[in-house]
Amino acid sequence: MRPTFLVVIILVLIITGVIVVQFLSKKTVKEPVTEKSVTETEVLSTEETVFEQKKVQIEKSEREIIVTDGVKHSIPLEEIISGGPPKDGIPSIDNPKFISIKEANKFLNDDEPGVVFSRGNTHRFYPYQILVWHEMVNDTVEGERILVTYCPLCLTGYIFDPLVKGERVEFGTSGKLWKSNLVMYDRKTDSLWPQILGEAVVGEMTGTKLSVLPSDQARYGKWKKLHPDGHVLSRDTGASKFYGSSPYGDYFSVTNLSLSLARPTDTRLPNDAFVFGIVTDGKSKAYHVEAIKAKGVVEDIFENTTILLRYDKELDVVRMFRRSPAGDEERINPFSAFWFSWAVAHPDTELYK
Repeated sequence: MRPTFLVVIILVLIITGVIVVQFLSKKTVKEPVTEKSVTETEVLSTEETVFEQKKVQIEKSEREIIVTDGVKHSIPLEEIISGGPPKDGIPSIDNPKFISIKEANKFLNDDEPGVVFSRGNTHRFYPYQILVWHEMVNDTVEGERILVTYCPLCLTGYIFDPLVKGERVEFGTSGKLWKSNLVMYDRKTDSLWPQILGEAVVGEMTGTKLSVLPSDQARYGKWKKLHPDGHVLSRDTGASKFYGSSPYGDYFSVTNLSLSLARPTDTRLPNDAFVFGIVTDGKSKAYHVEAIKAKGVVEDIFENTTILLRYDKELDVVRMFRRSPAGDEERINPFSAFWFSWAVAHPDTELYK
């Protein structure tokens, strides 16, 4: 009986071993660990990609891209003309210095206009009496680069996030104009970017837009009351210029040069009317700022979006917001310009009445 018992025990062990091996082998085939790790990696990669895309915020133009002799462009090349000075002939300020309001009071009066920008606890005023000679400031605020821009022919003063191919880079003046407007170039790809479009129209980056950051065109006196600890762009720019004077005359007047280059034809508003312009899904609309000031608050529907324009008396500026169906408000950063400049850049623009 003992041998039989041993045989039974051996058979049981063999069968058990086979079952265990089969189980383990099935487990190995169906083991989700490897598959799961691959899936998690893919998911993480996808999430990181989406995050980076949101962070980068690359917007694409609605304009058709054409290639001529190997050059990408989205506007007729002949529309880009010489403005007179060569490339960087109007020098951008690449290492800006800032001074206190007390120091700035020595050369700025309360009526002086400029572009104002705030981020975190940093508040800066960029006077037009300096920008008129430089047109661009490559600045860094709270650790992140910004691009301050101003075209004296068009009264277009706003600030961009200078993101090119995933990197925030310096921009310079190309020495060229598009419909009277400043044409910038990025120092990474040499692509050309008309300021009023905020997008590349010639070169490698053609079709890519820059994000517009929140800023205002305001008077120095109003701004310094709100930000007594703010700082002002210094005249110490490394260049010898006649700061305090303008080669184009009054800041708020359209020059003959502007009109001769742009050839405006839209008479719905005077050429020198100051407007806010926005573009949504390839469609554009303008709002007359002085008319908004007179009303205080204006609500409009544009491309199925509720737009609010609200007058800020303290800073004496109008600001624009997008209202969601839930009632939340998000600031929109429009293109501000003389009417003629907006109208020639967007000949099919709507005008809020």
